[in-house]
Amino acid sequence: MQNGGAIAVMDELLEPVTNAFSREVARALVDVRPGEAAQARIADLAGKHNEGLLTATEQIEYESYVRAVDMISVLQAKARVWLARHRSA
Repeated sequence: MQNGGAIAVMDELLEPVTNAFSREVARALVDVRPGEAAQARIADLAGKHNEGLLTATEQIEYESYVRAVDMISVLQAKARVWLARHRSA
């Protein structure tokens, strides 16, 4: 499955989460950012990935970060939509 297909499935699976949003939860999700250490590790792994230098263990770690970032991105998009639809709530 291409990444876009995985994102679409993730979007569908996370729909019940969207139904449980409150304004505070949606705003908190929109503001989620990795800390400096996580950003540095992901950047390091991404660089090695681009150069084809990841070990098998690093590849697994990198892929887990990519999946986590994808899921957070879907949740953030859902939160933005929710906030736009509930501006006056």
